[in-house]
Amino acid sequence: MLKSFTDQLSNEIQVNFPPQRIVSVVPSQTELLFDLGLDEQIVGLTKFCIHPIEKFAAKQKVGGTKKLNLEVIRALNPDLIIGNKEENSKADIEILQQEFPVWMSDIYTLEDASKTIDEIGALVDRQPEANYLNHLITAGFRDLQTLALQKGIDKTAAYLIWKDPHMFAGRNTFIHDVLTKIGLRNIITESRYPAMELASLVALNPDFVFLSSEPFPFKQKHIEEIAMALPHAKVLLVDGEMFSWYGSRLVKAVQYFFDFQRQLV
Repeated sequence: MLKSFTDQLSNEIQVNFPPQRIVSVVPSQTELLFDLGLDEQIVGLTKFCIHPIEKFAAKQKVGGTKKLNLEVIRALNPDLIIGNKEENSKADIEILQQEFPVWMSDIYTLEDASKTIDEIGALVDRQPEANYLNHLITAGFRDLQTLALQKGIDKTAAYLIWKDPHMFAGRNTFIHDVLTKIGLRNIITESRYPAMELASLVALNPDFVFLSSEPFPFKQKHIEEIAMALPHAKVLLVDGEMFSWYGSRLVKAVQYFFDFQRQLV
């Protein structure tokens, strides 16, 4: 049965419903599809779609999120491809859209993520499962916001995603929204992912500096480097998946942030 859907970039697609051959080209959305029970339907994923790791090895890899192997995807003959505006190459997606139904997400906030889980649930015929995940996520983050108020966290933070140059999560990003949800104020006022010299960060004088585990794999030596430049800030390594994966990983993120908030008081 053909069924029409409109993605988050306002593209209308026709899908053989329910889809039986899905290629997912975004790690957090791939994990969501597995958690919705689509082990058999997922036929291709990227080399970065590592969760759940026990299911990753058995699936065909279709390249990286920014450089997809279009010939491998064609050979898989998917009846649905699921991607994301920020994570995938526009050029790759536009080619695939000429040949296959491609559904794209566009996510900046926790509310956007919830909407995406709901819409993907409808797209793959797993709405009850998607509703349950959203229930857990919504209730969990509501409690986190309440606890942030009760604990009086209200601190400033800078979230570092890259080194050489130092790049930060700014406004209009999913990471920014998560920071606000757990009681923090993002000290970076520029939009998206600006580069900034450490001297400029020193002038902003944040209470916390978070070094993410991805996309750049910050280590202990980087904590020491930043701490020398900003002796009054608390510098922490953080799990980038918890701050930036916007699928079912958010269920695990709730517990992570309950524990994380204790370090912020």
